[in-house]
Amino acid sequence: MSGRFLIVTADDFGLNDAVNEAVRQAALSGILTAASLMMGERGTAAAVRLAEALPQLRVGLHLVLVDGHCVLPPRLLPDLVDSRGRFANAMVLNSFRFMASKRIRAQLAAEIRAQFEAFARTGLRLDHLNAHKHFHLHPLILELILRIGAEFGLSAVRIPREPFWYARRAGAAVGAAFLLPWLKLMRARLRAHGITVNDHVFGVAVTGRLDTQQLLDIVTQLPAGVSEIYLHPSVHNSELAALVNPRVRAAVIASLAVCGGYGDLRPN
Repeated sequence: MSGRFLIVTADDFGLNDAVNEAVRQAALSGILTAASLMMGERGTAAAVRLAEALPQLRVGLHLVLVDGHCVLPPRLLPDLVDSRGRFANAMVLNSFRFMASKRIRAQLAAEIRAQFEAFARTGLRLDHLNAHKHFHLHPLILELILRIGAEFGLSAVRIPREPFWYARRAGAAVGAAFLLPWLKLMRARLRAHGITVNDHVFGVAVTGRLDTQQLLDIVTQLPAGVSEIYLHPSVHNSELAALVNPRVRAAVIASLAVCGGYGDLRPN
C-alpha cells in the first residue's frame, strides 16, 4: 500500500466493565476503529452486546493462552490451567512445555478451537486475530491458529513488529532487534497462507502507557502502509483520554490516513 491506512485497536475487550466502557467511549468519540475480544472473561457477554450496537467497530479475537481464563471446562485442560480455569503467566516455561508434550499440544489445540467457536457463536464478523501478550509469536501456536482458523474464516493477523526508530525512542531497541528474525518468519508464514497483515505496529514498547503526546508523535510520523496502534484503554487509565483527545483526532485527519479495520483492507 502506497498511502497510509490506520487501525486503532483496543485489546482486552471483554475483560471487565471498565474496559468495555472505555471501548464504547473511544469508538463513539475518539479514534478507535477496532477491538480484540477475549472470550472467557467476565465482561465478554457485555462486550458482545456493545459490539452489536457499534457496527462501525471492527471486532477480532484476542486469543488467551496466558494470564487469563480458558473457555473449555478446566478439567479438560489439566496441564494448562488451574482449578479456576486460569492460565499461568509463564510464557517462557510453557513455550518449552508445548513443544515437549503431545498431550499438552492436544489440550492447546482444543482450547484454541473452543475460542474460535465461542467467537463464531457471537455472530460478529471476525475482523482479525491477535493473542494476549502476543503469544502467537510462538511457532506452534501460530501453526495451530492457521490450521484451526482456516475453518472459521480467519483472514488477518497482527504482526507485532514495531518500527525500530520508535522502539529505540522508547528504550526498547534491543528487544525489537531480538524479535526481528521471529517476526520475519511469522510474516512469511502468514503471507504464504494468504493472511492479511500489518506493515507496522505501535504499542509494544509502551504497552498500557500510550498517552496523548505519544499518540500525537506516532500519528504525525505515521509511515506509509498499514499501521496498527494498539492500546489497553480503561476508564481507570490515561489511554482512554488519549483516544478521545481532540488534538489526536485532528492529527489523524491531518495525516490523510484511511482509518478502519483489517476487513476494510480486503476486497468485498
